[in-house]
Amino acid sequence: MLIRNFALAAALFGGLAACGQNFGEQAVIGAGGGALTSAAVGGSVATGAVVGAAANVVYCRSYPSRCN
Repeated sequence: MLIRNFALAAALFGGLAACGQNFGEQAVIGAGGGALTSAAVGGSVATGAVVGAAANVVYCRSYPSRCN
């Protein structure tokens, strides 16, 4: 069960890379993906949304060529 949850989370978070053309889109897409992933693995949806939003924005700001 743990391996399945980890694989699901990795697949969902991997799909977030390169999403969003501006800060707002990046935050919203990241929050949605984080919330869905967290719900799928039985975690806190709010925490997943915050972490997902932050992670997607940081990734896209760090690697802008990969987010277009």
